[in-house]
Amino acid sequence: MDKRTRRLRGSEQLRLMTRETRLSANSLIYPLFVREGKGIAEALPSLPGQIRYSPDTLAKGMETAINAGVRSFLLFGIPAAKDERGSGAYDEKGVIQQALRNLKLAYGKDVCLIADVCLCEYTSHGHCGLVENDRIDNDSTLPLLAQIALSYVSSGSDVVAPSGMMDGTVSCVRKALDANGFTDVPIMSYAAKYASALYGPFREAASSVPRFGDRKTYQMDWHNSREALKRIQIDIDEGADIIIVKPALAYLDIVSRVSRRVNEPVAAYSVSGEYAMIKAAAASAFIDEYRIMCESAVSVFRAGADILITYFAKELAAAIKKGDIG
Repeated sequence: MDKRTRRLRGSEQLRLMTRETRLSANSLIYPLFVREGKGIAEALPSLPGQIRYSPDTLAKGMETAINAGVRSFLLFGIPAAKDERGSGAYDEKGVIQQALRNLKLAYGKDVCLIADVCLCEYTSHGHCGLVENDRIDNDSTLPLLAQIALSYVSSGSDVVAPSGMMDGTVSCVRKALDANGFTDVPIMSYAAKYASALYGPFREAASSVPRFGDRKTYQMDWHNSREALKRIQIDIDEGADIIIVKPALAYLDIVSRVSRRVNEPVAAYSVSGEYAMIKAAAASAFIDEYRIMCESAVSVFRAGADILITYFAKELAAAIKKGDIG
């Protein structure tokens, strides 16, 4: 360590003042699962510490995160019934539509509500697009995704986040929003979503495991990085306002490359498998959960992300407030 660095670390205040990477609770997004029904607040075995709510319990369940300083929430719905076309996703009385209306009544403009736009939680086959002859039909899926986005925005969503990786989704959604007067609603696109093994706990929590095959034909090959840059630029050209790289920790190289290349905000999604691994290792006393949580979050922002989607959002917000990672 050189003398200048040593001098700058001579006191706690100097260390805080000269930090290169700073975090804010305003940069955190907390994913939440909403199950159709009433009076539900059930623990998720695959995601220790996370709760699956119903539309009527969700507002109360968010209080701890809001009190910690989290203001942005990403909602995933689990319907009571599924069909081949995922009709529950665009039902005006659907689970997310109910949740959005309830949350807007409870919190108004004090929170930013982001609705995940996809079919996988709602289809009987568990895929993100419509299926024809055991193949994903990209083009016939697009109008449904636009319909879902419109339904969510009409119910109170502040942002829509198309996650299905269907080609042309952003353009289709943008046109539908604009044509219906929602020109100011941003699109946060899952532009670089890899076909990762780290989604397992999420799929159990959201009941969205594919009934056949996998999602490698429309999610990205994790060997590729130039493809991510290409897909991200396509989504930006189509009208995406924020882009997502998913997962986060194993793809910090992508986050770094993207953040240097684009002017739009970059979000990294620290997915369910990343969260579950930290929880499992901590439960076995192999690691210090709090320190690893803080260190991994800082690594994402250090790589260049502007936003972090994480199941640790409320704990990180508390750590920021304490000054441990602020």
